[in-house]
Amino acid sequence: KYPDGTPFERDVRYILKKAILKAKSMGISVNFGSEFEFYLFKQNENGENTYVPLDHAGYMDISPLDKGENVRREICLTLSEMGIDPEVSHHEMGPGQNEIDFRYSSALQAADNAATFKWVVEAIANMQGLVADFSPKPLEDQPGNGMHINMSVDQHEELLMPFMAGILNRIEEMTAFLNPTKHSYKRFGKDKAPSYISWSYQNRNQLIRIPATHSTNRMELRSPDSSCNIYLAYALLIYAGLEGIEKNMVPDPCTDIVSSDTRKLPQSLKEAKVKALNSDWLKQVLGKDVVDIYVG
Repeated sequence: KYPDGTPFERDVRYILKKAILKAKSMGISVNFGSEFEFYLFKQNENGENTYVPLDHAGYMDISPLDKGENVRREICLTLSEMGIDPEVSHHEMGPGQNEIDFRYSSALQAADNAATFKWVVEAIANMQGLVADFSPKPLEDQPGNGMHINMSVDQHEELLMPFMAGILNRIEEMTAFLNPTKHSYKRFGKDKAPSYISWSYQNRNQLIRIPATHSTNRMELRSPDSSCNIYLAYALLIYAGLEGIEKNMVPDPCTDIVSSDTRKLPQSLKEAKVKALNSDWLKQVLGKDVVDIYVG
């Protein structure tokens, strides 16, 4: 805040609060639950990252192949003691790669939990002589780390499709905020990370997936990674979804097959920044100063 108590307009938490208030004014509450992927690497004698994975287990492997199980358990117990409830944890596809998912909660609570979560993971890994690496592509020849974002429009299942259509409409403009590093774009199009702007039921290769067990009220956005500012990411998704509801947008028909006509996500940080800087919508919902600071 400013000394007189006026909210600081570039405070990202305040920006998310404004998005939440706009949704509330429309009688809408958007809930979030994110899925975080991260690698566990061994430290050297100076406590630095060696990029040597803790194990060589694969997707959903268990002990003894999965050597991260005890670390994940310690993380989850610590979070629970702090009042933050993880939903599930498991080994991911890459060697030493792990995933911890969160239960649904309100947008602000989910963002606060996500920020706290990363600190807890890094601290506990360090106590175990390990490095927790959330970067989008820490190993060139292995799967990248995503931060899949699950969303639902609470008590308004009929609004999920226009909400999703709004996000699909604005995704190119907001990608620089969801994927803000050069390495973010090395992830796209590989190991189930999306490259095209498409959606489908169940198919994990699409940008947006409607999970089978929540087919009427939940969508999963699969492009973001943990290098993003979670408060800005949630705010932009709310604003884009609300625009879809306001304009009664309809998403293109779902498909498991993409064609040459299918729009692609920006394929580099440079391309994503150009899209963002040319977006009047971003300047409207975030303010020109915020766009210039984060993208310029």
